[in-house]
Amino acid sequence: MRRIYLCFIAILFLAACGGAEPKWASDADVAKARYVNTGPTSITLYTVLSVANGSGQHSGLLIRGSENVIFDPAGTWHHPRLAERNDVHFGMSPMMEDFYLDYHARETYDVIQQTVLVSPEVAEAAMRRAMANGAVGKAQCSIATSGILRDVPGFENLPSTYFPKKLMEAFGKLPGVKTRKFTDTDTNSNHGVLLVQAGDPRLQ
Repeated sequence: MRRIYLCFIAILFLAACGGAEPKWASDADVAKARYVNTGPTSITLYTVLSVANGSGQHSGLLIRGSENVIFDPAGTWHHPRLAERNDVHFGMSPMMEDFYLDYHARETYDVIQQTVLVSPEVAEAAMRRAMANGAVGKAQCSIATSGILRDVPGFENLPSTYFPKKLMEAFGKLPGVKTRKFTDTDTNSNHGVLLVQAGDPRLQ
């Protein structure tokens, strides 16, 4: 029975692989969107949790290195001012981070932000790994995120997992991690958030 169950799960995940949507912004667009990091280098894990039952719904990875990028595997968030290459979004300024949080935090979802300071070398290693990963299929955000982290010095002992909450809990045990929780009372319908963001006067 266990073998049948595992085979069924494997089939579901293989089917999800077909949902990957490759994107490749031009060099010019990437250069235009680039946001140079002037602060400490760090790696931040974002986890979206269900308010109803606390289950994990999504994982994203913000990397602050020589530039700021976010690896948002199989995510639905995007912004017209950014450039995307296979789930890596270039140009993650603090304002864009706010947009990312605003998009995900709403009445039915909370967002947990966990940040660890790292050396510039570790940040660059994480960035290279994210860029080399390729587009991620649906339901595979956490296995992709954990796979990237496990290849980076200092994060090797994190679990390889399909479950965002399990990855969040393990990440929370890393030395020096700083955690914040973001809540919002926005309606669960977020289809208009991107339009509002695109028209934000701070972008004019």
